[in-house]
Amino acid sequence: MTSSAGPSLRTRLNEYKPTELRADLSHLTAGDKQALVKLADASDLLSSAYYQQIWAGAPRLRQELTANADRSEEAKDSLRLFELLRGPWDRSRENQPFVAGVGAKPPTANVYPEDMTKDEFSTWVAELSAEDAQRARGFYDAVQRSSNGTLELVRYADAYRTHLGPAAQLMEEAAALVSDASFAEFLRARATAFGSNQYVDSEVAWLKINHASALEAAIGPYETYEDELFSAKAFFESMVHVRDFEASKELAKFASSLEFVEARLPIPAEYRNTKLVAPPIVVVNQVYAGGDTAVPMTAAYNLPNDEHAIERAGSKLTLIRNVQEGKMQSVLRPIALCVLGANDLCDVTFDAFFTHVLLHEVAHSNGPHRTVGAGHTVRSQLQELHSAFEEAKADIAALFAARLLVDQRVIDDITMRQFYTTYLVSAFRSIRFGLAEAHGLGQAMQLSYLLEAGGFVYDSGTRTFAVDFNKIDQAVSDLTRDIMLIQGDGDKQRAVEFRNKYGVVAPAVAQALEGLKHVPIDIAPIWVDIEDLRNANV
Repeated sequence: MTSSAGPSLRTRLNEYKPTELRADLSHLTAGDKQALVKLADASDLLSSAYYQQIWAGAPRLRQELTANADRSEEAKDSLRLFELLRGPWDRSRENQPFVAGVGAKPPTANVYPEDMTKDEFSTWVAELSAEDAQRARGFYDAVQRSSNGTLELVRYADAYRTHLGPAAQLMEEAAALVSDASFAEFLRARATAFGSNQYVDSEVAWLKINHASALEAAIGPYETYEDELFSAKAFFESMVHVRDFEASKELAKFASSLEFVEARLPIPAEYRNTKLVAPPIVVVNQVYAGGDTAVPMTAAYNLPNDEHAIERAGSKLTLIRNVQEGKMQSVLRPIALCVLGANDLCDVTFDAFFTHVLLHEVAHSNGPHRTVGAGHTVRSQLQELHSAFEEAKADIAALFAARLLVDQRVIDDITMRQFYTTYLVSAFRSIRFGLAEAHGLGQAMQLSYLLEAGGFVYDSGTRTFAVDFNKIDQAVSDLTRDIMLIQGDGDKQRAVEFRNKYGVVAPAVAQALEGLKHVPIDIAPIWVDIEDLRNANV
């Protein structure tokens, strides 16, 4: 069933380095360990829900690949790649299908009819009640075509009941086992939401998980990247973690810097976020994942995405340490050897990488989230471009914040030389995800802009890149301003023009990427701890 187009399955699989991801479970109670297994089982059910969301043909294709996996090594590789990429399209190659007979990835996914146009959707929404129009544009309702051909709303609770019902039961059982009452409350609230389709209360319960809880998890419909039509519909995912208490304690100081940075952003006052709530920061090690968790692996996240939940209770920033360590060792360091001069290699550090990821997640809270004047959400105005611009905003605003915090000695163990050089290397890491992926496109826009502004420079003689420390600060400030103004104005035409100009791979960058083919694109997780717990029948 392999497609003849593009590299072989084995070549594609080799681009993701198998990596054992572990956590220290020694401090967990027996109940916590039992709950981890139940949450892993629930995660598998959310994978089934996700495949139903991503494409109408995905569940059946997954069944066929599973049934055929033992017939040959090639068949086994097909299934492994399908699970790793969460579907039959290669994200790093502009969603090129790698399974024979599979067509282009539909921008509608399966949360809208594949034959639905934007104009048809807009005409239909205009005829709905205010409440239903909000649901149509919201996170938690699929749009389907009825038997008479018209569009209709279907609650996620109904569309994915087959998977959400058993997942909710497992979460209730896990809640009865965990040692922390607040984490149990979140699990129960989320289980209820799977049936009621009302998610805000369970998001608030997630935000209230006690800092003493040994376990953390993000379980539910969250990210909207796969809705390539409007970036509106949330897709089911699950990430199960064990908390790193010491590392979490060390990073608490960054939450208090949010307003300090906001007040100094290079944008007019009316574009600033006046409703900032300092996010709690949690450092974890991941032990399992399901659903919308394709490679490249998530290294951190700032949730919830639902603006109603954010306005009610703020957000929470979660850093996944073992994933970041795997990326640093297997991806970032080898890239540095290829794109930097020898004298700059010492400035690529894990602390700079880890802290920039932290500041990136904090920066999601900075800047405008609603348009100036009209008050529309930025997401609703930029539509399919929202995710790429939001990721670019968070990346570049994080560098802007790093300069402020280094100058104020809030950060006193990382230099700006290390921040900028590590970020430059990481730019090549992210662009390799492909321009069809939000982080990849967002990073391409940043790198092109900073090269044009002279903040980064290319030496054609040595074929290496470097930071121009006389120009980089101003270039970062200007890019932060330009992206936030597009967001605050909700100006999609300017966003399209910016994307068309900067969302490209320059010849020098393309040449460098060619030289990285021996370097993994990302890591492929091996969930050792859950496998051990399942085998032990805890």
